[in-house]
Amino acid sequence: MGMTTAQKIFAAHLVDEPFAGTKVLGIDVVMCHEITTPIAIADLMARGKDRVFDTTKIKAVIDHVTPSKDSKTATQAKILRDWARRHEIKDFFDIGANGVCHAIFPEKGFIRPGNTVIMGDSHTCTHGAFGAFAAGVGTTDLEVGILKGVCAFREPKTIRVNLNGSLPKGVYAKDAILRVIGELGVNGATDRVIEFGGPVVAAMTMESRMTLCNMAIEAGGTSGICMPDQVTVDYLWPFISDSFASKVEALASYGRWCSDADAEYEKVIDLDLSDLTPLCTFGYKPDQVKSVTEMAGTPVDQVYLGSCTNGRLEDLRVAAAILKGKKIAPTVRAILSPATPKIYKEAVDEGLIQIFMEAGFCVTNPTCGACLGMSNGVLAEGEVCASTTNRNFMGRMGKGGMVHLLSPATAAASAIEGKLADPRKYL
Repeated sequence: MGMTTAQKIFAAHLVDEPFAGTKVLGIDVVMCHEITTPIAIADLMARGKDRVFDTTKIKAVIDHVTPSKDSKTATQAKILRDWARRHEIKDFFDIGANGVCHAIFPEKGFIRPGNTVIMGDSHTCTHGAFGAFAAGVGTTDLEVGILKGVCAFREPKTIRVNLNGSLPKGVYAKDAILRVIGELGVNGATDRVIEFGGPVVAAMTMESRMTLCNMAIEAGGTSGICMPDQVTVDYLWPFISDSFASKVEALASYGRWCSDADAEYEKVIDLDLSDLTPLCTFGYKPDQVKSVTEMAGTPVDQVYLGSCTNGRLEDLRVAAAILKGKKIAPTVRAILSPATPKIYKEAVDEGLIQIFMEAGFCVTNPTCGACLGMSNGVLAEGEVCASTTNRNFMGRMGKGGMVHLLSPATAAASAIEGKLADPRKYL
C-alpha cells in the first residue's frame, strides 16, 4: 500500500513512539512570535532550561502588535527580543524588518518540501503549501520544540480534496477554500490532514496554495498540504539553487514527498469549481458560507485587506485592479496592511499603494493586529467588517463585531459600495 505525503514525512522524521500511535518527530523548523512564545520562554527560564536546540532552525518575529501599543505588548516583544539576542538567533525579525509570520517565513525560503514545522499559532498549517507537515501547537509542545527539537503527534489520517475544473473569472483561492470549508464543516477535518489536489490546485501560484492551506484549520484540520511540483521549485529556486544542479533535479528530489498513486485516504472529496461564484461568510462560523450575490447589499463599516491569508502581492494586485480610478464609499473605512516589508515595497514600486491611497484606504505597516482584534483595525460593538482574514468568530476583530470573510476582489468591491458586493461587475 502506498503512502500519503503526511505518512512519508512522519516515517522520515520518527524519533520515538513511546505509546502506540503517539509519534515523536524531529522538527525541521520551530517558528516563534511575541504572543505565544514569551510564555514558553518564561517557563523554560523558571525551570532552569533557558536553551535552544539549534539556533539555525528557530525563526522568530514580532508580528501581532507592531509597533507595541502599550506596556503589556511592549513587554511581550521585549521578552522575545531579549531571548533571540541571548541565544544569537539569526533569523529574528524585529520592528521594521518584520511581517506577518506565515508570509515572511515562506518569503525568506525557510520552508522546504518534506519539512516538519511547528509554531504556537493555529495558522501554521499555511506552510503545508510547500509539501510540508506544518501544525500549530500549544505552549508545552512549543517549549519542547525549542529545547529539544522534537514534538509528539498522533499520526493524522488524510482527507483528499480534489478541486476540479478551473476557477471562473472573479473567483480566487479564498473562494475555493470557503467552498471546501462549507463542504467539510468546522469539525469535518478535526485531527486530519487535508491534502489538496486536482487541476485547480495545479494551476495555482504558491501564494494561492498558501491561502488554501492557511484555512485548513478552519475545518478542524491539523495541517493542509499541497504536493510539491514545478511551481514549488520555481518559488524556492532563489534559495535552493546552490543545492541542486538544475530545477529538474530539484523537482525529482522533492517529488519523493508526493503521495503515492495507491495511497489510502480516509475520505476523498471531489469538487468541481467551474461554476463557483464569489463567496463570503455569514454568522460566526467559517463554514457558514453563501454566494456574495445572496449577501449583496449588506452594509459594512470597515473593509480590511491583509493577514496571513490574503496580504500577499497577488492579493493586492487583484484588489488594486478593481479600485483603480475609484473611491471607497463615504460610509466605510478601508484598511490595507501588506503582509511583509518586501510586499509593501513591491506594491509601492508597482504603484499599487498609490491606487489604494487615492481610493481612500488607510495603509498600515505589516501586522497581524486587526485580524484578532488587537490593533490597527479593531471593530466597535455592532460594527461589520468585510475582511480578507481567516476567522469570523464572535468578537474576533473586536467585541461585538461581525466579520464577513471574503476574497481581496470582493473586499475591494465592497469598499467601493460600502456594502457587500459582487466583484465581477468591476472586472
